[in-house]
Amino acid sequence: MRSSARSGDYGDSKRDSHLSGNTTDLQKKQLQDFLGEAAQEAYRTAIVQLDRQTAQAVLDQSKTLKGEVTERLVEIIHSHTTSDKFKDEEVRSDRVYPPTYRVRPIEAQVTKLREIFPGLGSCHERLARKDPPAGAEAWFAVPRWQKVAPTYNEAVEQVIEALGARRKVSNRIIGKVGGTYLRESERARLAKSILGEQQEGHDILVVAAQMGMLHRGSSARRTRVAMAGNEYGLGMFAIGCILLTHPERLSTGETLMIDCSGDEYSVRGDYTFDRVPLFDYDAAAIEISIFYEDRARNLWGTPTAFLYKLV
Repeated sequence: MRSSARSGDYGDSKRDSHLSGNTTDLQKKQLQDFLGEAAQEAYRTAIVQLDRQTAQAVLDQSKTLKGEVTERLVEIIHSHTTSDKFKDEEVRSDRVYPPTYRVRPIEAQVTKLREIFPGLGSCHERLARKDPPAGAEAWFAVPRWQKVAPTYNEAVEQVIEALGARRKVSNRIIGKVGGTYLRESERARLAKSILGEQQEGHDILVVAAQMGMLHRGSSARRTRVAMAGNEYGLGMFAIGCILLTHPERLSTGETLMIDCSGDEYSVRGDYTFDRVPLFDYDAAAIEISIFYEDRARNLWGTPTAFLYKLV
């Protein structure tokens, strides 16, 4: 959802933008029906256990009880909002970020990006003065890819080239990031469109994100179905830009590696998009490769970002 913005302010996590759309009339009807049936079943089960005295005690506290039942029911409903799909594609992981990794102030990130991509213009840096929304670890500066290159794929190539100019990079998909191989996920495209509208007129966007810990040990497709309503996966371009401003994030072989579930990859370039790009670290170099979207490893985590409603 979109909102008219009063610059610099945003709502809490309960009012964040949702990427899958509003509930349908059919869904509302189905929810009303089965929750009503559950309430009736709870009544029938409880009533047979009451006598006249205990029933009256319940009635005497009806106002308090109604509030408690409503609150508890809402909690139960929300406890079941994460999909069970691909639940078996999760493994235990104890990987963490390198000890030297720290998120830099947004102003320092913007300065670095402008050094690397001199054509970049303004950024609404003031957005990063508040705490990030629930789920996010910090604020990151990420350019609109359209300000770096004519297409998303060319922008990814520019970021890889910039990384290679600053540190050792082993690129296993060199020459294979064109449109038949790599594309953004539909959810990521929608999220960036909303974010772009919220920060209209700025070349560098302020993004609330986490860099992999939240979904460590999950396959890319498990992560995609387990995301919050306002959450979306980051792709090669955004993650590459964050690595340019935060090289410490991939600086040791013992760190939590990165998969880019905001992108989809076709290993044969035949539009069968069943893999995801990876950023790894080995032998003092960043490794860029791909992996199956349905396989979980304890080494990997998916960075994601969170929309927030400007108010």
